[in-house]
Amino acid sequence: MKNLHTLAADAALQAGNILLKYYKNAYEIKDKSYHNPVTTADHEADAFLKKFLMEATPDFGWLSEETVDSAHRLDKEFVWIVDPLDGTKEFIEGVPHFVTSIALVQNGIPVLGVLYNPVTKEIFSTDESGNALYNGEAANLCGVTELKQVGCLNSRSETKRGLWEPWANEFKELIPIGSVAYKLGLVAAGQQDFFVTLRPKSEWDVCAGHALLLALGGTMKTIEGSDIIYNQKDVIITPGMTGGNADLVDAFVKRYTEREGK
Repeated sequence: MKNLHTLAADAALQAGNILLKYYKNAYEIKDKSYHNPVTTADHEADAFLKKFLMEATPDFGWLSEETVDSAHRLDKEFVWIVDPLDGTKEFIEGVPHFVTSIALVQNGIPVLGVLYNPVTKEIFSTDESGNALYNGEAANLCGVTELKQVGCLNSRSETKRGLWEPWANEFKELIPIGSVAYKLGLVAAGQQDFFVTLRPKSEWDVCAGHALLLALGGTMKTIEGSDIIYNQKDVIITPGMTGGNADLVDAFVKRYTEREGK
């Protein structure tokens, strides 16, 4: 069998080409729920990824945003956790902040992660040696440990809703970017410092980024400090999460706890 990291990277590149076929072009848009759009590109990339990955690993489980879920995955040691297009709103707006996200978990722990932005050609990936790479080169986390000295990647939608106004003075800078997965990739690549979302996310939004952080000696926890275990029956992770080097994550959890009076 092909190396799983190579398999996932190949899958992400090919899925990215599918997304590019539709980007700034004609496609159908539907709403799965309020402010939760899905496009022809999401569905076509998802169908390709499931076929490509599951044909190579038929004994693995499967969890994807665009595939009807099955409880069969819950009994599997290895499960693919996939978002064919994380950042659909940005994709629709023509903003190049979206990625294909592919993760593999073993007994709930992320062991492989690949993110690919087909517009910028950035690929964030783990390898068989346990390293994290950015465009094929060794990646490095930000080493700063104080919140006030770092830029924090946060959510465009959370910013628009005013959720970040109380946090404006806690960081050197707040940097709103749409795709959760892309934000995690930029942090893992050392292109940005730190990541926080104040709202719940689904497993497929963050699992690949979590794998990249772990490969770098970093971490991701909920904003209340809980560990995150994947392949759960309920795929929503609450109440939010933070990722980067362990010192920054711990510092944010401590500050969040203080501010919330918990």
